[in-house]
Amino acid sequence: MLEAMEFCASDYGTEVDRILGLDGSGLRPMPLAPLGCASEEARAELKRWKARELFPGAYSAEGALAGLYLYFSCLDEAHAIAQDLNTSEGSYWHGIMHRQEPDAANAGYWFRQVGRHPVFAELRLPGDREWDPFEFIELCETARVRPGSDEEALAMRLQSVEWQRLFDYCARGKASH
Repeated sequence: MLEAMEFCASDYGTEVDRILGLDGSGLRPMPLAPLGCASEEARAELKRWKARELFPGAYSAEGALAGLYLYFSCLDEAHAIAQDLNTSEGSYWHGIMHRQEPDAANAGYWFRQVGRHPVFAELRLPGDREWDPFEFIELCETARVRPGSDEEALAMRLQSVEWQRLFDYCARGKASH
């Protein structure tokens, strides 16, 4: 089974480390269908920054900022950024946001826009199978109506790994791609 990467919030700078430190430092399982922003303090902090200020030299500073909003379940802010980001990363964050909304059909639309993203190669479905974002949407749909189940815990863990990988992809410098 795919485990979380060695994610270290401090790899992304002092401010990002501080902001992620408000709730789990990028390591906590993310809800499949959040009921609202998990941290008003984080939302207020994120609103103070421009993407390029938090992520200078990043491959996709706006994508990384959308990812931070999603980590804290601030779906409206994540949606606004992702919708204006006309890249596969913007579509990917957009798909995750709609998957969490939950709106499986809309999530599927955005994952079709993504195509085959490089992050997919770093992800695995149960049984060590190749990543399929559409199959993962279905897994999340099934798991979210079974709160407290092993299936929900698995889907939340996979979603967190997915978040870490995509966030890292966006936040790292252009030279790493």
